Amino acid sequence: MADNRVVQGRMVTPEALAELIEGEDVMDAEAISETDRECPDCGGDVLEVGYMPSVTEFVTGWKCQDCDWADTDRD
Repeated sequence: MADNRVVQGRMVTPEALAELIEGEDVMDAEAISETDRECPDCGGDVLEVGYMPSVTEFVTGWKCQDCDWADTDRD
């Protein structure tokens, strides 16, 4: 099973998806998963990926497959 998904018209790996959410390089990322969430901006499907932006931090991020919307579980 491929971990890659189409986001905004292009195929992305878990690392590439995490970098879209974070806005910079990440150290590691887990497999991309589907969510039951709808994008608050466009109503599109939202994907979830867990990733490590640094050695000491783990973040869960969400990204719309159709528009620029993204969010993380940071406070």
